[in-house]
Amino acid sequence: MKKTLLLGASLLCSVFIMATEIPFQKAEIKSIMRKVADWQIANPHPAPEHDDLNWPQGALYVGMVDWAELAEKEDNDDTYYKWLTRIGRRNCWQPDKRFYHADDIAVSQSFLDLYRKYKDEAMIIPTLARTEWIVNHPSEGSFKLVEGDLKTLERWTWCDALFMAPPVYAKLYMLTGEKKYIKFMNCEYKATYDYLFDKEENLFYRDWRYFDKREANGKKVFWGRGNGWVLGGLVEILKELPKKDKNRKFYEELFVKLATRVAGLQHPDGFWHASLLDPASYPSPETSCTTFIVYSIAYGINEGLLDKEIYLPVMIKGWNALVSAVEPNGKLGYVQQIGADPKKVTRDMTEVYGVGAFLMAGNEIYKMAR
Repeated sequence: MKKTLLLGASLLCSVFIMATEIPFQKAEIKSIMRKVADWQIANPHPAPEHDDLNWPQGALYVGMVDWAELAEKEDNDDTYYKWLTRIGRRNCWQPDKRFYHADDIAVSQSFLDLYRKYKDEAMIIPTLARTEWIVNHPSEGSFKLVEGDLKTLERWTWCDALFMAPPVYAKLYMLTGEKKYIKFMNCEYKATYDYLFDKEENLFYRDWRYFDKREANGKKVFWGRGNGWVLGGLVEILKELPKKDKNRKFYEELFVKLATRVAGLQHPDGFWHASLLDPASYPSPETSCTTFIVYSIAYGINEGLLDKEIYLPVMIKGWNALVSAVEPNGKLGYVQQIGADPKKVTRDMTEVYGVGAFLMAGNEIYKMAR
């Protein structure tokens, strides 16, 4: 009898372990990451929004830094670090042109990461000059975003901005120890949260223009990639702030709340779609929101913020879906094009920010793979 009970307990334990283990091998994850990264480098986007310092490239570089670190550590391959460094040098490590605009400081995230590695002051000085002025002369612009009115784009008045700018200030806080950076980030972030976060749905509106809009099914308009941007930005902030830092609690609690809500909106095909609450109107997969969400869930599992037993199946299904969207040559498909709300997507569509987030997700999943 005792042997039977022990055997039963052993089998139950084995089933539980198998249910909470990741089925992926490190080698296969690294292989698909390399393929996607190499395709993107070999096929730069031709559109004018893709100059070296534009925000789509800024998001790509964040993922490329993650991949560069992994490739150097595991394969002694510094090719990707050299690629990133060449981009910074030919632009003198400057952020983009619009002074207060969150999009135009997105590239500084990777520049600061490269500074952390190489300790070359040229990599950090232009970002310090930009942020020093902004912190000491904060904008009082309106939160009612109007396209073409730059004054309404000086603060973080659209949810995408929460990926673009806040991690820069979190990094500067940790690099310099100066509290003015974290105080500024906290103030501006919480102002955006108070304005754009729907506390009934636990999701972010893209901006104020969507407060009263409705999808075809009558649901509120919550953009998949928009909420993905927010989750990805929260991960970048949490990666910087130490566990005991008093500033961390707000971001950690918001991350868990948003990740929990979004995880429950995963489509049976493993993807998240362009509209979170009306996927039937946008039935195609959408990889730019899916990459950011998978990245965030993987991070949450790795850091113990999300229950592994509950969220690992969500992450596994999401990663398998993403891999299915990669062509044999490494091109990532089903990426919604530049925009501000849900739009239809086709497999042939790709974008650099989708690739960046794919590499971020792969990097987190690699940590837990066999």
